Amino acid sequence: MPLPPTRCPRWVRTPWTAVVAVLGLAVSLLVAAPASGAGAGATAGCRVDYTVNEWSGGYTAQVHVTNLGPALSAWRLTWTYGGDQHITSAWNATVTQTGRSVTAAGTDWNASLPSGGAADFGVQGTWQSADPAPTDFSLDGVSCGGDATEPPTTPPTTPGTPSPSQPPADCGGAALCSGFENQTGTSPSGDWRFTAPDCQGTGTATVDTAVAHSGSKSLRVDGRAGYCNHAFVAATTDLSTAGPVLYIRMWVRHTTALPSSHVTFVSMPDSSQGGKALRIGGQNGALQWNRESDDATLPAQSPAGVALSKPLPTGSWQCLRFAIDTSAPKLDTWLGDQQVPGLRADGVPTQDIDQQWLSRTTPPRPTALRLGWESYGTGDDTLWFDDVAVGSAPIGC
Repeated sequence: MPLPPTRCPRWVRTPWTAVVAVLGLAVSLLVAAPASGAGAGATAGCRVDYTVNEWSGGYTAQVHVTNLGPALSAWRLTWTYGGDQHITSAWNATVTQTGRSVTAAGTDWNASLPSGGAADFGVQGTWQSADPAPTDFSLDGVSCGGDATEPPTTPPTTPGTPSPSQPPADCGGAALCSGFENQTGTSPSGDWRFTAPDCQGTGTATVDTAVAHSGSKSLRVDGRAGYCNHAFVAATTDLSTAGPVLYIRMWVRHTTALPSSHVTFVSMPDSSQGGKALRIGGQNGALQWNRESDDATLPAQSPAGVALSKPLPTGSWQCLRFAIDTSAPKLDTWLGDQQVPGLRADGVPTQDIDQQWLSRTTPPRPTALRLGWESYGTGDDTLWFDDVAVGSAPIGC
């Protein structure tokens, strides 16, 4: 089904405490025809998927570039904007802009691009009058060629080559790896224990044999609204020496959409906060990070900040992945194989994302993992967790 024109309608924003209307517009440009560049001496080409999430005055774009030509040791992708877009930040690539011309180069870990290989990176920017998707991509000076195809209604999900943003899915040498298959009763036991960190109400946690992502068991939490309804299951594994970058992968299934009020479903005691929690949950209908010691959020809870996050789909298993740098105040978050730009702190303040988060410069040092439900207002939910892993190396879906 064709999408409406590239530019989204302008939204009248409600106050940030209300649920923010988020419109993610997927504009995927597929240019795969081989082309010969001047002096190249051989047929080459590339394919670029350029997926835009736009709001009034701003945008993010996820770029997936596939090399259809010879192997490259240091790739460089160029394009020209047709509107007045101005890039303000980027991730997984070094991106520079002169006028309307943009150049993106691979970083140390993804600079090499074999024939048939792919790289993923993203940009965030602003615009005033127009922001059409670019059409003149070139890889190392060779035009990708071809014509834009009809954009799909959802972002492309074709995986690229393994990288820190798309690593192997097995646990490997992870410090914690659990599908809850070793649980022997309906109450969590052994490596997992029920806990209510601050106060306990009517929320419950059980081992479920009817719903599972893999195997025959999962962890089920029936969360209840209200501050004193904390219900978590804590892993007994000590994570205080894992790292220096702590990688977390879990599959989670929610019943109810994230509410406008603040909720938490992952809580990690953090020694850098004196034991207070580094938390993952939601607010204003979208995923967010929260720091208990000062209640800082990532992203900032402005309409533009919330638009850079994503809602958590309900009624299906979703793969959530996190990277927590314990040597610097940096974080990364992926929903499936897509990096979420609003849930990323790179150490450089970015408008509507991490200025508040970076007000505290001490790196986090999580020591344990708790899965469950904690509401600070309204928000009942039944959710399941399965195939949970924590380690010092990236863990994929």
